[in-house]
Amino acid sequence: MNASKSALIALLLLCSANALAQSADVDPDKHTDKEHEVAVIELGSAAGHGLKGGGTSFGGDLAIEVTPIENWLELEAGVTPLFGRHSREWDADLLFKKPWDLSPKVEFMAGAGPEWIHTNESGAIRNSPAVEAVLDFMFWPSRKHRFGWFVEPGYDHSFGPGHEQSIGISAGLLISIP
Repeated sequence: MNASKSALIALLLLCSANALAQSADVDPDKHTDKEHEVAVIELGSAAGHGLKGGGTSFGGDLAIEVTPIENWLELEAGVTPLFGRHSREWDADLLFKKPWDLSPKVEFMAGAGPEWIHTNESGAIRNSPAVEAVLDFMFWPSRKHRFGWFVEPGYDHSFGPGHEQSIGISAGLLISIP
């Protein structure tokens, strides 16, 4: 648990330090239509693997992302149903992410936030709060940022019985809502 807390604190400090170091100047050569987005929908597939022998599960991924503070904060709310050999799991999360534009067509975000995990494993139903940390890579084929794709590896730590931990990855389509 101490390693999880340390990793989360390091991630938050890294995000804060980079936010303060970022310039407010806007380069007209890097301008995209991204500023006119209302939200971005993430639609894809997901896989997860329990680090304490929980097995591997697969499912879908649906999230919506909004930008309350341009170049500083993105909020993502999502749901991921995962299905394993003898288990079903529904994860709902709210992530606070710091964005960085690596180029006009590539974005990187690091984030963390609370998560609610509902599992049904061999008939035993559990609900537990958790924390999730992710790295989000977004690729936009055009500078208009209408459609793209994403890859998002992540780590979950549950505060329920057994303090389950898992790693996972989701990938799929990005749809911008102008």
